[in-house]
Amino acid sequence: MTEPIPATPAPLFGASDIRRLAEEIGVRPTKTLGQNFVIDGNTIRRIVAAAGVRPDETVLEVGPGLGSLTLGLLDAAAAVVAVEIDPVLAAKLPETVKEWRPAAAGSFHLVNADAMKVTELPVEPTALVANLPYNVAVPVVLHLLQHFPSLQHGLVMVQDEVADRLAAGPGSKTYGVPSVKAAWYSQMRKAGVIGMNVFWPAPKIHSGLVAFTRREPPATKATREQVFAVVDAAFAQRRKTLRAALAGWAGGAPEAERCLLAAGVDPTARGEVIDIAAFARIAEAKENRP
Repeated sequence: MTEPIPATPAPLFGASDIRRLAEEIGVRPTKTLGQNFVIDGNTIRRIVAAAGVRPDETVLEVGPGLGSLTLGLLDAAAAVVAVEIDPVLAAKLPETVKEWRPAAAGSFHLVNADAMKVTELPVEPTALVANLPYNVAVPVVLHLLQHFPSLQHGLVMVQDEVADRLAAGPGSKTYGVPSVKAAWYSQMRKAGVIGMNVFWPAPKIHSGLVAFTRREPPATKATREQVFAVVDAAFAQRRKTLRAALAGWAGGAPEAERCLLAAGVDPTARGEVIDIAAFARIAEAKENRP
């Protein structure tokens, strides 16, 4: 019996394709927008596989650029909605999809906008997969998790140092505001490191992959804004004890100590050793003051 011939993977962009597309529309990658285009098909396949995209899903992609990752996502998902801030790149993307993935053109949705300002999309995404500009990665991730509760999981490629911060747990040297705020929405974990030579232009630092799975915030009567205010205050003076760091937030050191004790947190501890649930208890204790 003749063995079936394995299907040939759909073509993905190589370095020459990326440079040709960029030349066609007169684009040179800019540091301002953090543009570093992936030029390696195997890296794209690795990202899509690590993201765990299912065939029935709609994927949100931020900063698709020339479409390297977009093509890989269209191969794996039911639909892709891409948010691109650059109008020149945004105008070219639908044409690229029609040329390279004609059968999936109807499943591609483009939004020409700043991802930090987007609060509505033409379709409801269930996964986020994106190569994010280094300078806005954390605020973009937090914004999307806040405004699109339909996002249940995903994977983002960011500066490796930022990846460590997002995935860090209490007690880690890299644990800080991004770690705690991300933990409000999801469980984050480091999913790999990407070298510099798979990009054009090649960045001077490695990139990190961060995978996340949505979870419920800690059970608390405090609002997200109230909890995040505690987090910001705790890390604004990182080396200080929580009693001292939260004095301004609480209205004095004695009141900060009362909130901490009511929350079951040691007033002499520092913010870097407590988790999101503890921050939520501290915020709630202030609202429950006698």
